[in-house]
Amino acid sequence: MATTAGISGIDVRAIATELKGLLPLWINKVYQFDGKTLGIRLNGEEHKKYQLIIEPGRRLHLTGSFPDTPKVPPQFPMLLRKHLTGGKILDIRQQGLSRIIIFDIGKADTTYHVLVELFDAGNVVFCEEDFTIIKPLWHHRFKDRDVIPGVPYQLPVDPTLFDEAGFASFLQEDPRDIVKALAVGCLLGGSYAEYICRETGIDKHTPAPSVDPGMIRNAVRALLDKAETGRGPVITGGGCIPFIASESGDMKRFQTFNEALDAFYSPEVRLSKGEKKEKKRLTKEEVIRKQQLESVKKFQNKVIRLEKIIAAIYENYPLITEVISSLDAASKKYSWQEIEQILGKNKTGVGEKIVAVHPEEASVDLDLGVTVTIHVHENIEVNLGRYFSQVKKYKKKISGAKNAMDRPLPKMTTAKHQVPVLKKKWFHRFRWFYTSDGVLVLGGRDAGQNEELVKKYMEGGDTFVHADVHGASIVIIKGKTTRMDEVAQFAASFSGAWKSGHFSADVYSVRPDQVSKTPEAGEYVTRGSFIVRGERHYENNVPLGTAIGFQSEPEVAVIGGPVSTVQARAKYLVELKPGTFEPNDTAKKVLRILREKIPDGEWKAYKAVLNTEAVAAFVPPGGSDIVETS
Repeated sequence: MATTAGISGIDVRAIATELKGLLPLWINKVYQFDGKTLGIRLNGEEHKKYQLIIEPGRRLHLTGSFPDTPKVPPQFPMLLRKHLTGGKILDIRQQGLSRIIIFDIGKADTTYHVLVELFDAGNVVFCEEDFTIIKPLWHHRFKDRDVIPGVPYQLPVDPTLFDEAGFASFLQEDPRDIVKALAVGCLLGGSYAEYICRETGIDKHTPAPSVDPGMIRNAVRALLDKAETGRGPVITGGGCIPFIASESGDMKRFQTFNEALDAFYSPEVRLSKGEKKEKKRLTKEEVIRKQQLESVKKFQNKVIRLEKIIAAIYENYPLITEVISSLDAASKKYSWQEIEQILGKNKTGVGEKIVAVHPEEASVDLDLGVTVTIHVHENIEVNLGRYFSQVKKYKKKISGAKNAMDRPLPKMTTAKHQVPVLKKKWFHRFRWFYTSDGVLVLGGRDAGQNEELVKKYMEGGDTFVHADVHGASIVIIKGKTTRMDEVAQFAASFSGAWKSGHFSADVYSVRPDQVSKTPEAGEYVTRGSFIVRGERHYENNVPLGTAIGFQSEPEVAVIGGPVSTVQARAKYLVELKPGTFEPNDTAKKVLRILREKIPDGEWKAYKAVLNTEAVAAFVPPGGSDIVETS
């Protein structure tokens, strides 16, 4: 039965069966409406259109309308669009009774898989043909499996897929009552487990090893058949079900289970086409006050939870002391992986209370009515001190938030910043900057762009510049400049010298007629490389360094290049040198620093321009460190 909390494995079977009946389908577009809700527009035969809404851990069904889409799509739906738009859905299936729906999608010569997890917190996992994970909506590391890119996706063990002997063995080894064995072990959930007990006439409190496994297995298979071929969807007071389990209470019937689920999860009256729903618009002052109240409530809830944890530690003082002593001693003899295996097999005494192990922190989670994290290399007083410090921190936040609420809200300005944005130009796909005397300089991002710059864009009055190291951007000066120091620093910084962690490099420059793709006899020129003949002009020991800045005049843009030229144009900038942080991390750090520099009153006008992608375009290859900001 589907409830407001989520759906069961039988519900998943009914949904998958109905969706499969609509095949063939093609992927039109993928959306993400908030932190966890996704939508897929589907095209069917005879120009039919469908909208599939996905809320991991809770629901998946066709819907009559989508929520409003954000102006800037998150990365995950953009990745799915890139690989799946136009792809044909080959199959929609469920494995056994697991609350996972698998979409097999063919695109070109590849078959991708999208797996939607509808249990616990849920997830949406995008996989290659062999079920190697490309990207999940959320990265998770569990005790028995990892949901991260590059690892195989592990489907759960499902007893409903066992043969007769395997199913009998499953029940024989389960010490629980039959209703619990079916609800948890067979993934049926409580309501359908009790349904099986009623259908077979077996007392639900009967131990699982005592029942007739053949009778139970046949009843489960009959239930699956009913979900596939005997549907009569209804909404009752208890929830939404794909078929009538008992004739009791008020019911509302539907043609399809997807329609029933859409009505159940969207109970508000749908508006007629063209009619707009009235929404009360909050003033900025009201929004701030609402956020302050929510913050106070959030901090208060955290204090309550932490105080419960502290009380649980005091109540279980001897047990926790034993845990710390035992595991601290064990860690000196065994690896944490071995300790985790030992604890997994020992579910009595202390081991029964340990629900999770965190090797990287040398800590364990204990179930003491509330989950308590204990660091085993610290005594119990130090562990308590951690929680007391957190209580103190959140109480201070509560006090600060209440003080802020007591002060009158500042008058909100309504002035809007009308700022022209730098228009996209043909050379922006290359590395680029303007020298301090206004000359355009271009650099290749890879071998293909190096080739293109020389063959297509280098002209007679230009200058060819290259760092004297292996693996460097080919740099073209589009005209004459007096600032060869800036060009040389640009060429040195976007070369293998930066990736190698060097702080200087030699750079040379030549005329265009000295650059050739024609090798001498016995030579071979790779793609992106060229033969340079004749005399070269060298700039020796050129210091590596670059800057990324935010320019607000005459046009709004993210710019990058040598420090001197960015300083001349940018209102705020961040300077980089070779270091340790990967390019993606560097881009995020730079973005955060630039955003902090911009006054709140201006930020709203600039946020569409200043983003991670715009910053990353100017980050050198290899590790970087931030020198300073201004």
